Amino acid sequence: MGLDAVASGIDVGVLVMRRGKKVEGATLDARPYQAPREASKAYEKGLKAETDGKLPDARGYFETAVKIYPSFANAWFRLGSVLRRENKNDAARKAFTEAATIDVKFLQPFLSLASMAYEAGNWTEVLDFTRHILNLDPWGRVETTGYILDFDALDYAEVYFYDASANYKLNRIEDAEKSGLKAERIDVRTRFPRVHLLLAEIFARKNNYAMAISEMKTYLELVPHAKDGVRVREQLAELERLHGLAPAPQSQ
Repeated sequence: MGLDAVASGIDVGVLVMRRGKKVEGATLDARPYQAPREASKAYEKGLKAETDGKLPDARGYFETAVKIYPSFANAWFRLGSVLRRENKNDAARKAFTEAATIDVKFLQPFLSLASMAYEAGNWTEVLDFTRHILNLDPWGRVETTGYILDFDALDYAEVYFYDASANYKLNRIEDAEKSGLKAERIDVRTRFPRVHLLLAEIFARKNNYAMAISEMKTYLELVPHAKDGVRVREQLAELERLHGLAPAPQSQ
């Protein structure tokens, strides 16, 4: 792509947009719309309080909503989100699990559970949650070497990042590489620069030093003042040394 230094604009060329559909077979769950008026009002108040940063008030409203209407999956999810922000992780996990149990096609709670499992280093659990989401992900059935701009509210780049990380920790290198590359192609907003570090580790593990170096340089370009910058630059220097020692490819 070309960079306009004056206007700081980026010319990406022609964008071809095709109509697509998201989760195959998914239907709109009517249960949130069946909530009694009192539960809906409490939920709306909870959303406003959460937006305003009034977490105790938001928690109270969401608790009221699910007490009135226990099948209110959206309210359980928002309650879990507030509890997590309050560092009440056990209660948050319970709320997310309630939401996921009520509606298995409501994927945000599964992503939150995957994130919590990732933070705890529970790699098998991470894969349980990411597999559930990715089994319903249409991008999982698309083979592409290009980049994907997805406007879905659920960030599939995050899902693929967690999936790649868990597979790598469980020594499933090929699966880790596949999910890591998918995360990289979907993450056009570069919300997960650490996916480049993960891919660098994967490529280094496979002795593909050129790709590992490229991924590590991309990470440093995206996060030039990263806290782990010194360590990453040391690793980059070692990879460049190893790459220089690697035998040149034999000509056919």
